[in-house]
Amino acid sequence: MEKNKLKLFIFALFFTVIILSAGFISATQSVVNLGTAGDFVILSKAGVSTTGTTAITGNIGISPIDSTAITGFGLIMDSTNVFSTSSLVTGKLYAADYAVPTPINMGTAISDMETAYTDAAGRTLPDYTELYAGDITGQTLIPGLYKWGTGVLISTEGVTISGGANDIFIFQIAQDLTVANGAIITLSGGAQAKNIFWQVAGQTKLGTTSQMKGIILCQTLIEMQTGATLNGRALAQTAVTLDSNAITSPGTASSTPPAIDDTPYVDDSEINSNGDSSSLPNNDESAENSENTIIATSKGPVKIINGVSATITKNNETIEVNSDGKLAKLNSGNVKVETELPVEVEGNTIHVTQSNGIKSEIKIMPSVASEIALNRLRLKVCSEENNCTITLKEVGEGNETKVVYELKVEKQSKILWLFKKQMQVNVQVDAKNGEIIKVERPWWAFLAS
Repeated sequence: MEKNKLKLFIFALFFTVIILSAGFISATQSVVNLGTAGDFVILSKAGVSTTGTTAITGNIGISPIDSTAITGFGLIMDSTNVFSTSSLVTGKLYAADYAVPTPINMGTAISDMETAYTDAAGRTLPDYTELYAGDITGQTLIPGLYKWGTGVLISTEGVTISGGANDIFIFQIAQDLTVANGAIITLSGGAQAKNIFWQVAGQTKLGTTSQMKGIILCQTLIEMQTGATLNGRALAQTAVTLDSNAITSPGTASSTPPAIDDTPYVDDSEINSNGDSSSLPNNDESAENSENTIIATSKGPVKIINGVSATITKNNETIEVNSDGKLAKLNSGNVKVETELPVEVEGNTIHVTQSNGIKSEIKIMPSVASEIALNRLRLKVCSEENNCTITLKEVGEGNETKVVYELKVEKQSKILWLFKKQMQVNVQVDAKNGEIIKVERPWWAFLAS
């Protein structure tokens, strides 16, 4: 009898492992083939217009409407009459009324765009349906096929798209896609804009100063409001309207501000509350209340050693930097980060010196790194109370080293809902671009609840 019970238990355990393992397997989406539409950062059937100082890196094309529907660019016709150029575009502009072979090529590109839209819209068996009722603000989205029968909203808090360099994201949206003013689409874990497809049956509206990532396949209007940026492509079956925007093809860095890349928090020209363009210390000035506290000058680098501290403002985040003699500390609100690396501040930047002598700028601030890591772990807060710590450290060897924020957390878990066991999970966030570069869990984590 006891032997039979043991066999039954082993069989049940094996069956449970199989079922749980299957739960972690999801269908991998294939890339949406853009065909020759992929040769354009803006492609439209009804025209492209711009006002203000716009900077486009990549080609623009329109068809079947003619070149009179490209407005605000100050077109300069090439001697071949096959394409035109513009001081606002690093690339070429094509229209259906230009010389052969442009009309045929543009007809093919438009057809390829429509085929790509149909492909994205026709994908079946979505991984997620009506997720968050269409309001994905503040969420972290992993690879897969998403489907909404309504519109989708991303408000000011933005959204994080997290996955590997080859992971595919397809968002099927039956109505409008609205990205609020100032909202940022953040890529983490190596996810690439070229592998993100927003299939939108309604209109796409990118609010002022928003930062969008991915390929927009829109059945109607794509509207980019003042200062909005796009790392991706705007492919519209009606019109595209711009107002002082920057657009680059996926994976291409812009040389014209504002910079378009996968790192939202890298601007080095933030203005502090006093209107000064720098908000960092130097050794020559001190605050009234402490001779060791340095505030708001940019005359030279300040080494953060025992008793020396600095307060900076970057991306609307106030960071206190100090040292107790052994560790340097970066504090932002409730987020506390420690590091053994030598720290300096200058202007409104923070630098650390790595073991190979390379001085690296910390572009991602503590609260942002914490938010990225916590989203991955589905936690709300990192504190001593929940056995969670954040350190700034270097990883790698030689010239391949990187500076990362490492969040470690001890979580109480149950294996197969039966056996209690502590589980430590580590997440490393690149301090330069905010990408999640490593997640470490015990091998048995998929069995834990």
